Amino acid sequence: MTDFINGDTWDEEEGKSKSQIKREMHALQDLGEELVALSPAARAKLPLDEELLDALELADRLSKKREALRRHIQFIGRLMRDRDLAELERGLAVLRNTNQAATRQFHRIEQLRDRMLEDNDVVTEFIAEHPSVNTQQLRQLIRNAKKEQEKQQPPKAYRELFQLIKPLILED
Repeated sequence: MTDFINGDTWDEEEGKSKSQIKREMHALQDLGEELVALSPAARAKLPLDEELLDALELADRLSKKREALRRHIQFIGRLMRDRDLAELERGLAVLRNTNQAATRQFHRIEQLRDRMLEDNDVVTEFIAEHPSVNTQQLRQLIRNAKKEQEKQQPPKAYRELFQLIKPLILED
């Protein structure tokens, strides 16, 4: 049976149960939700056509209207039914891996900062590996961060230390 209102033939696929079709529709809606959650900059990296981009921009404007957004995500799921999603899935996989790699890098920098506060040998090794670092500023930030921790003050120098070592670690 054809859906004459939307011109949709989604339910005419032979060999698929109604439950299987529903699971596929929900998977498309989940994919649509993931696309809506992305920032416009992240979406720009994906192979999206104009119609889908317009729908995602409208979803951004509907973010405060919960029920309207829910219906719109269903609409985005319907839009994706007749598209080849393999390229989009590959693009999303790259974005996910990029985000995970950035998170791992962030944690690595945090761990280095914490080790610097505990062990002076780590600071000496870091200075040897990164001769361009401002040694005086590095040691001053470490002293200030230790004082902040002892006095239970806000971690201003602790954060500044992170910002100082981050660019040096990222260029490795």
